[in-house]
Amino acid sequence: MRTNSYNQMVRDFVNMTDAMNRTVAGRSYDYARNGGHNGEATRVARLPIDAYSTDDAFVLTAYVPGVNPEDVEITFEGEELTIRGSFQALPEEVNFIKRELYHGSFERKLNFNVPVNADAIEATYSNGVLSLRVPKAEEIKPKQIKVQVK
Repeated sequence: MRTNSYNQMVRDFVNMTDAMNRTVAGRSYDYARNGGHNGEATRVARLPIDAYSTDDAFVLTAYVPGVNPEDVEITFEGEELTIRGSFQALPEEVNFIKRELYHGSFERKLNFNVPVNADAIEATYSNGVLSLRVPKAEEIKPKQIKVQVK
């Protein structure tokens, strides 16, 4: 039986982090009570995404339930795609019993290191899922070369 298990190492790290937070901020941060944010209005969460590549395009997917699609801002400038929006907060007078959902602004920036067709980027929203299709530029798409028999 190992005395220094992975779980103990994680507990030690969390304890050290809490001690550092108390030293710097005067108190530790309670994720369970604050629902992933510390109540600061200026905090912007990093929007988690799934991304994959096909022969023709890059496909990005993000969960944004409860967000009005018209309130999501998607921009492409240079080689950078940016997705911005906000999860609406409940009124301050709500007395939470448990607060685990994130409320506030979110943003995600992605840099493409290959040419893409920015004019043909498509964004769709269905059942709280935002999907983007970013077509690859013609010059980087795989080319099929036929073998000629002589």
